[in-house]
Amino acid sequence: MSDSSLRDLYCLDPYKYHRFPTREVKVGKIAIGGQNPIRIQSMTTTDTMDTEGSVAQSARMIDAGCELVRLTAPSKNEAENLRNIRESLRKLGYDAPLVADIHFTPNAAEIAAKIVEKVRVNPGNYADKKKFEVIEYTEESYQAELERIEAKFTPLVLLCKEQGTAMRIGTNHGSLSDRILSRYGDTPEGMVESAMEFIRICRKHDFHELVISMKASNTLVMVQAYRLLVATMRRENMNYPLHLGVTEAGDGEDGRVKSAVGIGALLEDGLGDTIRVSLTEAPEMEIPVAQKLAAPFQPDAKRKVFPLDPEPLNFNPFQFERLFSQKTNNIGENQVPVVVSDLSDRDTISPANLFSAGYNYSRELDKWNIQDLASDYIYVGANTVDFEIPGTLGIIADFENYEANFKGRKQCYPLVSDLRDLSKIAPEQICFIRADESFDPAILKGHRHAVLVFSTDYDNKTQIFRSLIARMRRAGYENAFLLQYGSTEADFESVQLEASRVLGSLLVDGMGDGIWIRSKAHSLSQLTSLSFGILQATRLRISRTEYISCPSCGRTLFDLQETTAKIRKETAHLKGIKIGIMGCIVNGPGEMADADYGYVGTGPGKINLYKEKTVVRKNVNESEAVHELIELIKEYGDWVAPKEA
Repeated sequence: MSDSSLRDLYCLDPYKYHRFPTREVKVGKIAIGGQNPIRIQSMTTTDTMDTEGSVAQSARMIDAGCELVRLTAPSKNEAENLRNIRESLRKLGYDAPLVADIHFTPNAAEIAAKIVEKVRVNPGNYADKKKFEVIEYTEESYQAELERIEAKFTPLVLLCKEQGTAMRIGTNHGSLSDRILSRYGDTPEGMVESAMEFIRICRKHDFHELVISMKASNTLVMVQAYRLLVATMRRENMNYPLHLGVTEAGDGEDGRVKSAVGIGALLEDGLGDTIRVSLTEAPEMEIPVAQKLAAPFQPDAKRKVFPLDPEPLNFNPFQFERLFSQKTNNIGENQVPVVVSDLSDRDTISPANLFSAGYNYSRELDKWNIQDLASDYIYVGANTVDFEIPGTLGIIADFENYEANFKGRKQCYPLVSDLRDLSKIAPEQICFIRADESFDPAILKGHRHAVLVFSTDYDNKTQIFRSLIARMRRAGYENAFLLQYGSTEADFESVQLEASRVLGSLLVDGMGDGIWIRSKAHSLSQLTSLSFGILQATRLRISRTEYISCPSCGRTLFDLQETTAKIRKETAHLKGIKIGIMGCIVNGPGEMADADYGYVGTGPGKINLYKEKTVVRKNVNESEAVHELIELIKEYGDWVAPKEA
């Protein structure tokens, strides 16, 4: 994918947390980067011409902890009205910096730069018009295009420099220009080069008040693009602060998990100076989620860390590839990662206990019904199971319990915690072995069908797990392994975010043959849903419909939360289908990136429906649009009838 010499530049140390030292950028009363805390921001959903509504919503966001408030400025009128919003907020005692969000309109950006503390421009549409055309360039014609872009962008650069206004150069995966797509394709390289073109113009004019972002709705692409950006900047002696975000993450658990996987994986590597969690919810709801994600990486955070020796980098940080593992039962090789559900805290285990793990027993039919979110293994600890389990389910029991009650039963396997018990297990027997930070790969000698369960009580889990995997592979062992995360946290949202961050950071790099989430404070159904959500967010196991839904903003032409709920209600059973729900054409076919179907606002009360990036039904009345979307899915053969309850 990229120059191999860049691999060691994507972060300071993959085995020890160091925050990447970026230059400090002043944005009004606050500073981003350097030694400053990770800043929390969000964006209004009101019409920017609605001064009263924008002020009221901005105030709620700031009260919730928002440190930068972004507002859309799609035309000169909205840009001019930012002055009224700013003055009204100041009169109320709110002095948080304001950011103008610009697409397509350089003249609006130049107006806003004189009013607010920061402007955001998208290199994909600031100087280019998107027609989804493939263009052939010579070196001379491409250079001419760069000169055209420089001529169009330079006035804003000089104005921001004169006014002391900061700038975010914000690349979006879904809105790369036809020029970039024609030369680099729909890739992280294209995203990085799109931003670097604009950064180089800024540097030419000695303007450095820059913050850079590489957003995508696909977490793998997003993580790879930011890493490649950092490596590219370091090679060119740059260290501009990073704004992190996953675009169109959605709402509810899906939005939180997806955001935590993408943002969290980068934070784990010390990357990120300001974050925005893009949820299809009221913007003030984004703030506590972002605060929880950032908290472990703030300068004053206290973390219990296990020291690690450096290991050679054993994965490509810019390109996804599953790490090969020896196939053991249904674990490893090219099989989807498995999910383990923990039932060890039950007093007894009955068929009813398996319902939350995705299995429903029918007494009348004497059969098991298997749901889409069905775990592959249950861990019973010291409990016994005195009924026939489904044929697709395995049982993991503590070693002594296994020896006494499960030995010889099909689909039942021992979990070894005391390594002295390994001598009692035949070399070809399938077993599970607990392995923590002190793991010695030599224990695997003669046990090629042992599956490791990596776990630790230390806070630097990502780095510890990376080290364990590297240690095992360097010793020549290709055993499969599971990633275990445990928590005693009572707040389930915190568990969602941390589990997604820790497990997602490994999974996006192709490391992990399964996950096992433990938490006595929360229900098995919650943990099962979370497990499958993390695997879906990392694109490793698709078990439900995926919604690529933008957060509302002042450009939105319908109620996104209400519409998303309606579409979800009708289509949630379409496993593996990706549906983009976009409030306007700016967040339209390009921003949907790899969606199968799209629902895009095109005017008041009007919707365009897309098959991938092609509009197939125009100006559908909003009242009929959900029905028409279903008809479109049927037309292309992707509809299945929902199962009866």
